[in-house]
Amino acid sequence: MFSSSLAIPVFLLLTFIYIISIFLRSNNHNENAHKRPPGPLALPIIGNLHLLGTLPHRNLQSLANKYGPIMSLRLGQVPAIVVSSPEAAELFLKTHDPVFANRFQTQVTDYLFYGSKGLGFSDYGSYWRAMKKLSVQHLLSASNQELIGHVRWEELKMVVKSLEKAAKMGEIVDVSKKVHGLLEDIVYKIILGRNKDDQFDLKGLISETLRLGGVFNLADVLPFLAALDLQGLKKRCKEISRVLDQLFEKIIKEHEEALNTHKDGKREDFIGILVSLMHQPNDDEQNYQITRDDIKANVLSLISGAYETSAVAVEWTMSELLRNPRVMKNLQNELETVIGMNRMVEETDLSKLNYLNLVVMESLRLHPVVALIPREPAKDFMVDEYYIEKNSRILVNLWAIGRNPQVWSDNAEMFYPERFLNSDIDIHGHDSQFFPFGSGRRKCPGMQMGLTTVKFVMAQLVHCFNWELPFGMKTDDLDMTESFGLSLPRSKHLSAMVTNRLSKVYHE
Repeated sequence: MFSSSLAIPVFLLLTFIYIISIFLRSNNHNENAHKRPPGPLALPIIGNLHLLGTLPHRNLQSLANKYGPIMSLRLGQVPAIVVSSPEAAELFLKTHDPVFANRFQTQVTDYLFYGSKGLGFSDYGSYWRAMKKLSVQHLLSASNQELIGHVRWEELKMVVKSLEKAAKMGEIVDVSKKVHGLLEDIVYKIILGRNKDDQFDLKGLISETLRLGGVFNLADVLPFLAALDLQGLKKRCKEISRVLDQLFEKIIKEHEEALNTHKDGKREDFIGILVSLMHQPNDDEQNYQITRDDIKANVLSLISGAYETSAVAVEWTMSELLRNPRVMKNLQNELETVIGMNRMVEETDLSKLNYLNLVVMESLRLHPVVALIPREPAKDFMVDEYYIEKNSRILVNLWAIGRNPQVWSDNAEMFYPERFLNSDIDIHGHDSQFFPFGSGRRKCPGMQMGLTTVKFVMAQLVHCFNWELPFGMKTDDLDMTESFGLSLPRSKHLSAMVTNRLSKVYHE
């Protein structure tokens, strides 16, 4: 037990340290004659870490309401800038995009992404451009989406069949489990070129990877604590990294063996293409050669984006539809008019489903799959009148921008897809008030793949079935809290009652 006789000396010592830190910080500001953005006073050693809480995006929104849309924090020893308005976001992601095109790297990304390699966390430059070029050319382009559409179709038909069985049995469906399982199967076939491996829980590994990536790690902001691993993150990252590496190594070896037996040396899946290009010059800028670690890091980045974020988006959209029967009915009416009641939705139908597009946009506004967009300045830089230090952490609070009543009116917290009707705002990041896939050079290159998957899954689920909350639950009783990480999933699984809606469904 802490002795009361020590309380006063300890308090005086902490107060002295705090005053000295403020004095030194003030002197440093004066010496450099730089004006930093406003923000709360930082405590000794920990800075403003105590203000983040378990849902940092929400707490940072509250702080921004007090200190402004460009706010300065100190996370341990690391300076941070929080951006919380469309105008401010445009400065960092568009106007000065070349300066802020890097993403800050952490202990977690170094361990899990092979030294922060691949498309996800590598610095902007020739290596990143090479990874992006490969990913777009062989997986993410519009032409490739047409080629892999049959995979989504086949996997979705199996889910529809299983839901029809659940409907006949009167079962409560774990929607979250169904959606995540579906997306896991799709990703295995499209990116990894194989069926799901029961030896490895890819779904769990990816979810844990994104959770760990979103934790504010003391080792990143207080380096002198790194060796202690107080949060156990290093240990956990090593465990996850070891299992992921075993899975990727197994798959790479399978593709290497296949390449030796196929005369044309080609495989249709993405990882097979990367394996065929390994150690061959592929980038005009530096003649860069792909290594095993590059393949593993890039595949992990793409799986995280293709699987987890799409599953999270479907979960939230279904959640909002269950809470808003009016919107569900409007969407079903559109599906009935455009598709009819005698067949399932096909991918070619998606462009005709305007209200579906509004529903997905509204869901991404309220529930962005990534709450805080990370950036890092490549040099000291002035943004308007504010001085931004090199290597500061830039956090663009996409969640806060999506719920700002000054942008979206007094009903900003309401799920109201019609707000996008007859609006010039689109989903591609051209508008500073709505950019769910990011903006600028680091905008998500898999946007088209993600949107197609989310819309196709949503259209099928809503067209083929009627959905209700279980056990007479009221719409206001549905838990809508989120869990913070690199993605922003529901904190609890979504469950619902399902009944068949179509009079006849053709699965073949």
